[in-house]
Amino acid sequence: MAAILTSLRNTVIAGFVLAAVLVAMYLNWGGDFGHGFWAFIFRWLHVISGVMWIGLLWYFNFVQIPNMPNIPDEQKPAIGKVIAPAALWWFRWGAMATIVTGIILASMNGYLLEAYTLGIIEGFAVEKNIAIGIGMWLGTIMWFNVWFVIWPNQKIALGMVDAEADAKAKAARTAMLFSRTNTLLSIPMLFAMVSAQNIY
Repeated sequence: MAAILTSLRNTVIAGFVLAAVLVAMYLNWGGDFGHGFWAFIFRWLHVISGVMWIGLLWYFNFVQIPNMPNIPDEQKPAIGKVIAPAALWWFRWGAMATIVTGIILASMNGYLLEAYTLGIIEGFAVEKNIAIGIGMWLGTIMWFNVWFVIWPNQKIALGMVDAEADAKAKAARTAMLFSRTNTLLSIPMLFAMVSAQNIY
């Protein structure tokens, strides 16, 4: 067991193996690999990706940013050179995986266009599609912020891109403000996504 739990790679592989066991149980209970199964799989992947993305967003905003002033200056390079770049890699690819799996799921279930138009093409007849659409738009804005504002500015702030000290400080502030914007948007986004599952 220690060989599994002392290696992150082995831990993740073991998690997916256990999930595969659950798939086998599902098939044994009479399930099949039809549309419902694949829609579930993409919803599961969407949730896993979203947990990675929003979990790291909240880590940055609830833990790292507020505590940076408490870290002695000589220890800050460990955050900026080691922890933050690794966290930002998972953060941005978690965002990408979340939006891709969400679009695939919405397409598979036939509400992609209706959700992104907020029900306009249906005459606002399907409230569930309006709710999920609000969540999808908020998630899309958040994804855009990650890839086109936060990440480019974090590269400057962390010194991955050459810049003057003033430019680094400005980039760090911009990244922080857009990260806070995403934190703000994450709350109604999650409400819209979850509420849509309870509208019939």
